[in-house]
Amino acid sequence: MNKIIAVNAGSSSLKFQLFEMPSEQVLCNGIIERIGLEDGIFTVKFNDQKVVVKQAIMDHKVAVQLVLDALLKHKIVSSLSEITGVGHRVVHGGELYNASVELTSKVEKDIEDLSDLAPLHNPANLVGYRAFAKELPNARHVAVFDTAFHQTMPKDIYTYPIPYEYYTKFKIRRYGFHGTSHSYVSRRTAILMNQNINHTNMITCHLGNGASLAAIKDGKSVNTSMGFTPLAGIMMGTRSGDIDPAIITFLMHKTDKTAEQVIDVLNKKSGMLGVSGISSDARDIEEAIEKGNEMAILTHQLYGNRVASRIGSYFVQLGHVDAIVFTGGLGENDSLTRESILRKVEEAMGLKIDYVLNSKSRGKEVLLSLPESKVQVWVVPTNEELVIARDTVQVLGL
Repeated sequence: MNKIIAVNAGSSSLKFQLFEMPSEQVLCNGIIERIGLEDGIFTVKFNDQKVVVKQAIMDHKVAVQLVLDALLKHKIVSSLSEITGVGHRVVHGGELYNASVELTSKVEKDIEDLSDLAPLHNPANLVGYRAFAKELPNARHVAVFDTAFHQTMPKDIYTYPIPYEYYTKFKIRRYGFHGTSHSYVSRRTAILMNQNINHTNMITCHLGNGASLAAIKDGKSVNTSMGFTPLAGIMMGTRSGDIDPAIITFLMHKTDKTAEQVIDVLNKKSGMLGVSGISSDARDIEEAIEKGNEMAILTHQLYGNRVASRIGSYFVQLGHVDAIVFTGGLGENDSLTRESILRKVEEAMGLKIDYVLNSKSRGKEVLLSLPESKVQVWVVPTNEELVIARDTVQVLGL
């Protein structure tokens, strides 16, 4: 038995889960928020208990020490030497990595070099790794890349129709993200369907504040909605998704904003928040819909259209689809959004949906389609931390 900790380090947060492997028992999980501030929040859950600590957490080193101290204090482990492996989420592996790998000095340097492609994420992922590596010197570490699952996309899908030298010189291409989530839910759904993942076609919909879809053919990603950055694709909580790129220079002229400022608007002030003027949270949008707010209604319709359009294009690309899968915070819990999307594609795809069951389903694995449906429709909660733990065990041969 090995204890493996799965780590997802952001610029101001750190999520973690400690697993007993290979049984996949979750021993504890938690999150540290507001790293770098005086009012940091540390939450840890174990044995049906929840402990919340509020204190200054000035950097990731302090955050990691809080996690490890809590494991000992609450007797989740008797010694830190019990932790044999640490799996780290790394957002961008570029074209260098199509699978998880053990973290070495070379891999660390590669992740650092790829920071140009993910300036908000890769540096934070490395900070988390370095902090854990210092405090757990006897544990081995694995990098699990968000982009790896999508490295099976064919060249005619990931290439952008811009001067080809921009790809050869700067590696500008479609990469895709949420790979651990798309990988997990596709494999889990195949098990639920009693089908071999290597002979199954799916469209997986990871819908949350950040959102992406993936076309999966015979278990491999052949297309995904996010692109060179996570800004591309469908409309999201605060991100615009795909727009006419000429809008950027148009807004620069009209508003006197720099290119960076316009991109900031597209990343942080667009999507559901930008259209509704209410919130980036679908729950707030739904409350406003119930009150007849026209902009909330438009936001809901626009979101459904964007997702349905992408499902339709992947349906054509795949030729046939065995399942559509909803996951992510929104996909798992928002029945109204699922219904809006499904009603837009049900005629074309021959779907037969139990909408009453859909309205009652939140956060659990459930088959929403009826037996006569040509395509099965599932809700499958994602578990990216479990993917990280599994990959860590596999890579390290534990």
